Amino acid sequence: MKNTKIDFVVSHINEQIKTRSLTTGSRLPSVRALAKTLNLSISTIVEAYERLAAKGMIESKTGSGFFVSAPLAPLSISEIHPKIIDRTIDPLWISRQSLEAQHNVLKPGCGWLPDDWMPHENIRKAIRTVSKTHANILTDYSTPLGLKSLRELISRRILNKGIEALPEQILLTDSGTQAIDLICRYFLKPNDVVLVDDPCYFNFHALLKVHQIQIIGIPYTQTGPDLDAFAEAIQTHNPRLYITNSGIHNPTGAVLTPTTAYQVLKLVENSNLIVIEDDIFADLELNPAPRLATLDGLSRVIQIGSFSKTLSGSVRTGYIASKSEWINDLTDIKIATSFGGNHLSAEILYIALTDGSYRKYLEELKIRLAKAMDFTIKNLEKLGIQPWLKPQAGIFLWCELDKHLDSSHIAQKCLEQGVILAPGNAFSQSQQYQNFIRFNVAQCQNPKIFEVLSHAIKHEIEQYPL
Repeated sequence: MKNTKIDFVVSHINEQIKTRSLTTGSRLPSVRALAKTLNLSISTIVEAYERLAAKGMIESKTGSGFFVSAPLAPLSISEIHPKIIDRTIDPLWISRQSLEAQHNVLKPGCGWLPDDWMPHENIRKAIRTVSKTHANILTDYSTPLGLKSLRELISRRILNKGIEALPEQILLTDSGTQAIDLICRYFLKPNDVVLVDDPCYFNFHALLKVHQIQIIGIPYTQTGPDLDAFAEAIQTHNPRLYITNSGIHNPTGAVLTPTTAYQVLKLVENSNLIVIEDDIFADLELNPAPRLATLDGLSRVIQIGSFSKTLSGSVRTGYIASKSEWINDLTDIKIATSFGGNHLSAEILYIALTDGSYRKYLEELKIRLAKAMDFTIKNLEKLGIQPWLKPQAGIFLWCELDKHLDSSHIAQKCLEQGVILAPGNAFSQSQQYQNFIRFNVAQCQNPKIFEVLSHAIKHEIEQYPL
């Protein structure tokens, strides 16, 4: 007869092996300890361990206990705990929906500008110019640090925000995401603790899963991270990294204040913590916010960035600005994992950034975004959806629905009508933003979005009345 309790234990251990919580050679809990944890009898655990041993998944070592003997499971990000059952709040699923969407699908939940908002002619001109230069640009690998002229340009650009970094302290990467991945490879080992804002950019969650670490969310306020929670997390968990946006925060649109920035760095000074400051929205600011990297002098803060939001998501180039010894080690990791950077993209990007038309484009873009922000707020308020705050600049609007509404249900209903939303809990480690949605105001110019959203809210109210 089938013993469901034994099957449960076998499944429990198998799942931990599958998700790499237990790896080859890991010691399993003692029979008595696991019985207490699962509130089962010792005999049930013994039988389950015997079944696993018979299948070659674990082995017994006399006097030492049971150990995993199965080979390391292939990495499947979607299987790593905490497992997300509701795909409407799964970061990977939301990203796939937006990236694979047909042209007729509306994407107010995506994280980039509409195609017709991007500087096409600027990019075309840069490509034409590069194609006429030295042939090695079209075929050769880049130098390890990346195109020197672009690193010099980035050095000057970040100096405008008070960040002093020589070109030799800047490493070009294929994207901002690769920049974070390289830093994580450098600093983290499995089971380390990483702090993120709660809410934060949802791909941080997806990326960190790959590194098999523990994620702790720090509540994010309108002035920056909650300082009490930040201090407690440092004291309790001894985290290794903190990943944040100090300019325009994603998804909230909030801006770090000088007072909060100073207090954050005071806490970091007395810890084992390294800060990754993602500055991807720098070119959209009207008034530059404080940068942790400026106040810290790149001592415990690493700044990263890219230009995919304002220039091109296709011509991919990011950067890392850091102290010299870290850049040297990160360069080795870059060579080991990707050998060379994208030489052609870096050349195209440099020309596009130094073309006088880019500055004019940014000025017009900021005006256009401000109008889009007002338009989106006005139409959302008609539906009873309120902004958490009105951002000073940027593309994101973090909005709160009635507390009884579930944004994941609404997102699913909208998806059926060709509208992709980004519900609040996709951004949250604590899963406390069930009634929030992030809107990309540049992608909210089609009135159909608000019509579909209105019907979805009405359906939610009818299905789940107060």
